[in-house]
Amino acid sequence: MLLRDFYNVLNEYAPKALSDEFCQKYGAYDNSGILVDTGKEVTKALFSLEFSRSAVQKAISLGADVLVTHHPAIYGKIGDIRCDGFSPLGEKLILCIQNGISVISMHLNLDGAQGGIDESLMQGVQLCASRVGAVQAAYACEVAQPLTGGGYGRVYSVANVPLDTLAKQMCAEFCTQRLLVYQNNDRAVTKAASFCGAGGDEHAVAFALAQGADVLISSDFRHHVLALAAEKQLSVIVLTHYAAENYGFKKYYEKIGQAADVACVYHVDENLL
Repeated sequence: MLLRDFYNVLNEYAPKALSDEFCQKYGAYDNSGILVDTGKEVTKALFSLEFSRSAVQKAISLGADVLVTHHPAIYGKIGDIRCDGFSPLGEKLILCIQNGISVISMHLNLDGAQGGIDESLMQGVQLCASRVGAVQAAYACEVAQPLTGGGYGRVYSVANVPLDTLAKQMCAEFCTQRLLVYQNNDRAVTKAASFCGAGGDEHAVAFALAQGADVLISSDFRHHVLALAAEKQLSVIVLTHYAAENYGFKKYYEKIGQAADVACVYHVDENLL
């Protein structure tokens, strides 16, 4: 399969147009798409949330022709590409090119796609609550930053469950023990807000409060944001950035594995979970 044809399959489930729309509409920056094209046809693909050295080494050992990441392998300006021990990114790019490995990154488009990473985070939280809680009346999901056929940031109903119980279930479902809980009220959780990745900011707190959420779930919170949530009696669950997004990225890999005529393998950086 040609690299462009493989990318077209990836794009069906997470259109690059969503990234472009998000950047234009909300003033963001992204660099999704084909970032390295070595000219080889694709027979085997490795999926990894991160463009990590371990992912590159695994792609080499497997004889993969393409490495698909969520976080962009090339994000900002690159001043130089060197293999001298002082340019970790350059070394990884050189290894990929030397071994004929193309690189594709699906970032904000996959965050905001239907069935994408942000929606998968919501579904994982709802699943965790439903396993142990009493089911509540249906509540329509509200999206903080809507896109054409998707969006980022959500608030939604969950089964009635104590916060600590929900957190324990999430540790198991999201395969992590690195989870922090700030219980800022004594209410059981019946409505949650979640933002995948680095979504723990003032805007997320404001959205969660406006929609009547009991808990905000995200990653990469700064101290003043946690203090603001505490002042407003909003509980917070902090997942690692990796765990919050690896969950949905693996689901994406499974879809592509079924849709593309290419052998697909998944890589996990366990130290980041």
